[in-house]
Amino acid sequence: MKKIHLLLLLLAVMLASCSSDSFKIDGTLVNLHGTAVRVVLMTDSGMVDESVEVDKKGKFSFKGQSEQPAIVSLMGNRGDAFATVVVANGDHLKMKGDVSKPLGVKVKGNRLNEEWQVFRDEHKAFYTDQNPSRLNAAIEKYVREHPDDMLSTVLLLVDYSDHGNRDKLGKLLKGINIEARPESLTQLFVVDPLNSKKVNLPRLTTLTLWKHGGGFEEVKLTDRMTLLTLWAQPQKDRNAVRTQVQALQDKTGGKVRVIDVLAESDTLRWHQTIAGEEWVHYWAPGGPLEQGVQSLGITTLPWYAVSDSTGLIVYSGPNLNEAMSKVIR
Repeated sequence: MKKIHLLLLLLAVMLASCSSDSFKIDGTLVNLHGTAVRVVLMTDSGMVDESVEVDKKGKFSFKGQSEQPAIVSLMGNRGDAFATVVVANGDHLKMKGDVSKPLGVKVKGNRLNEEWQVFRDEHKAFYTDQNPSRLNAAIEKYVREHPDDMLSTVLLLVDYSDHGNRDKLGKLLKGINIEARPESLTQLFVVDPLNSKKVNLPRLTTLTLWKHGGGFEEVKLTDRMTLLTLWAQPQKDRNAVRTQVQALQDKTGGKVRVIDVLAESDTLRWHQTIAGEEWVHYWAPGGPLEQGVQSLGITTLPWYAVSDSTGLIVYSGPNLNEAMSKVIR
């Protein structure tokens, strides 16, 4: 009888650990340099942002809910994402590794994340290359050869950078079987080539964004004119943008505030890209779907917006020169 009770107890524990109405992420991390992990994800019901305690051995555990596949970013105390995974109810992921090394955290627990890990390991040199052309080509090849694999959708969403080419992205996305591109993921695309919508320019009084080197901060847009620059990595013309923005600040005597926003889930090279820039840097974990940011009608990255001192958006578009001329006028 005792053996039966023990078996029933073990079965109950097993069922609780892989409940069909929730998911779980367990990890053991090295070089985290903090006592907490921040977990950010977009679910069917909105954005979830939680801080999870890490013990002295680097262990942590997070439990959440998402009926549909969701992108989850796990961040250290500086706001840099050291791991990005896809989860849904019923998943139990285990991650282990050194957060100080790019691609240094390994994930196990379901086929999708394990195959994503294999792809990243096989193309590691491409991920660390400042020129994204080789990685983009490898992803395009994978997508064309695996139309029935959800990893094709995930690679396009997280690791692919040529989102400005609407025709190519739309063709790649439409080539994926509908079962392998759930709406919960496709709605996160920077460019929505399947359902592009035009929006009216809004009035924004505040934006809540993650500040580089800190936490979430409410940014007020009603005290002076503001130039918002939103981008994804790698930004090919970053040096040219840096020069133009600095020239604008010099010309206006600093009267125009510059808010630089990384609008994608992957922060792998964020700190390297913005090194030496004097303006304030933020991250929008929800990308173009971030609250407030989504009202700008972003269809590609980079994207620029100008607001006057009342928060009224007077320009929102992909052309930096037009944004600059609007500021000067």
